[in-house]
Amino acid sequence: MLFRSSEEGVLGRQCGDLEEEQVWKERGLEEETQSAQDSVEGARWPAMRAACAPAGPAGANQSWARDFVLLGFAHLPALRPLLAALFLPLALGALGGNALMAALPGLDRGLRAPMYFFLRQLALAELCFSLAVAPRLLDTLLRPGRGVSPAGCALQLLLVLGCVSAECFLLAAMAWDRCVAICRPLRYGALVSPRRCRWLAAACWLAGAPVALVFTLWLFSFPFCGPRGVRHFFCDIAPLLSLVCADTRVFEANVLAATVLIMIVPFCLIAASYAGILAAVLRMRSASGRRKALSTCTSHLIVVTLFYGTTGVIHLRPKASYSPESKQVVSLSYTLVTPMLNPLIYSLRNKEVKAALGRVCRRIRGIHIP
Repeated sequence: MLFRSSEEGVLGRQCGDLEEEQVWKERGLEEETQSAQDSVEGARWPAMRAACAPAGPAGANQSWARDFVLLGFAHLPALRPLLAALFLPLALGALGGNALMAALPGLDRGLRAPMYFFLRQLALAELCFSLAVAPRLLDTLLRPGRGVSPAGCALQLLLVLGCVSAECFLLAAMAWDRCVAICRPLRYGALVSPRRCRWLAAACWLAGAPVALVFTLWLFSFPFCGPRGVRHFFCDIAPLLSLVCADTRVFEANVLAATVLIMIVPFCLIAASYAGILAAVLRMRSASGRRKALSTCTSHLIVVTLFYGTTGVIHLRPKASYSPESKQVVSLSYTLVTPMLNPLIYSLRNKEVKAALGRVCRRIRGIHIP
């Protein structure tokens, strides 16, 4: 989603060519290695983008005929098995924890409040995101150099953009729910009705879907030339743009506008909700009431801080201040670490979730023990 200049794209392609050359050597494909070397030589000429841009339907078909190669952590080839062993527990924790949080409200009647309905939707978004990224990450580390079809890469990008967009709006909806519960407690049941919650959740899921679909189709309509080394462990807009042989300035401007719309607008809504919550808490006379009100918001506030703190480093940081390798490391925070921590935050800090989990465990134990 980063806004890149044409010069940065050429430099990214040159570096990607060198890393992909190493991957082809590992696979033992000498012909592909020679082709990558020729492409690196050609990338030194300033007019390469214009020269290799295909014209017409035949060029577009050829652009879809070749696989991409994910070069995640290609600069650390000796550490790939160790990284895979380290990331596997994180991925399993993210998948298992979010699956449990998504299923728990349906297994226990004590979690029927609107807050847990939105928590279930957030867990589903995190689960879909983890399923889209984690398996490909582990496969890239254990089997480097394996190709990814353009259709598979486009599907992964579509899922990533859709899930991240849905999570932004769901976090804003959860903040609104807490704001109504604290600021308008007497009208909470009428304002946050089950029907309104369902409509709001559907809007959160559908709001980012058209944006994700449009930008995925738009990006993959561009011609790709030269080696297909993607300097990331999943298909993202920025590393894919560095492989495009066309003028992408209009596309990049629209990506920037969509990033601001999808990330900053929900963040402003969250900030406004917490401003209302803080004003209501300061008006409370009882210290125990203030603590109780703030305790219901703590878990959500921690999750919002983790989400925007990690994604903001990637998407709102100046482009020249980090390398693609450092971006891969930071991306791990919101692709593996945050999805794993979110279920722990809500389960360990919420007495109702812990009580419901205990009831479900006792019920399952009672079924299996005569």
